[in-house]
Amino acid sequence: MAGAIALLKPRMAARRAATSESLVIKVIFITIVLAFFALFLVLPLVVVFQEAFSKGLTVFLKTFEDRATAHAVWLTLLVAAIAVPLNTIFGVTAAWSISRFRFRGRSFLITLIDLPLWISPVVGGLIYVLVFGAQGWLGPWLQANDIRVIFAIPGIVLVTVFVTFPFVARGLIPLMQAQGAREEEAAATLGANGWQMFMRVTLPKIKWGLLYGVILCNARAMGEFGAVSVVSGHIRGKTNTMPLHIEILYNEYHFASAFAVASVLALLALLSLAIKTFAEWQFARQLRQTNM
Repeated sequence: MAGAIALLKPRMAARRAATSESLVIKVIFITIVLAFFALFLVLPLVVVFQEAFSKGLTVFLKTFEDRATAHAVWLTLLVAAIAVPLNTIFGVTAAWSISRFRFRGRSFLITLIDLPLWISPVVGGLIYVLVFGAQGWLGPWLQANDIRVIFAIPGIVLVTVFVTFPFVARGLIPLMQAQGAREEEAAATLGANGWQMFMRVTLPKIKWGLLYGVILCNARAMGEFGAVSVVSGHIRGKTNTMPLHIEILYNEYHFASAFAVASVLALLALLSLAIKTFAEWQFARQLRQTNM
């Protein structure tokens, strides 16, 4: 016993040495982190809100009385309201399939889920143009039936769904894999059907991971620029979302109005960050409890 303790002491000392640094090193590293935080997050936010109110509250409020601005806000919320529920359904279904079943192509399915994270949003938008555009694969048929996808709301929704669909699935897959299926199996032996099993057993276990994924998905949906820019056509008052409208206002030298709209996106981002942080904390806590 004494010999084992003697062997463990050098290992414990090495572990402490690897995780402990001098006060000077700690101060330097923390200062670097805080400096980056202040320079790349706090300062831009301060500038956005300062410029948004640079001409007073009246100009700020009048920005949103403009029909094009109001439509951009409405369209952004509409696209998010469509894309996020669709991705939530897909994410839950994909996470359930991957974590509960073993089948051929399972690894390939996981790779496909991650695909939008590795492809440039602009490339994603171009893919949809090649499929649904006037010269695309389905373009002649869509034109013959008077169906507009590109340069219209359906195209914006499609590319938004594409760039955001990994978030819910990737938030749920590790959680559901860690939790296993024992409780669902117990519920099935007690006579629960699939819907009862999901609502009473699975959903309460994954609710924080689900909220975490939904918040990330919603934040990306409202802030997406590249893919939407390709398929929207930049039609003022029709296909411009808030990020595209901000670019137009800025290019037209309406700086106060551009930053006013940007401040709304920033507020939504901060709200999403707060909810995400809370969900992330609950998610990590749930994972720890599962692994205990």
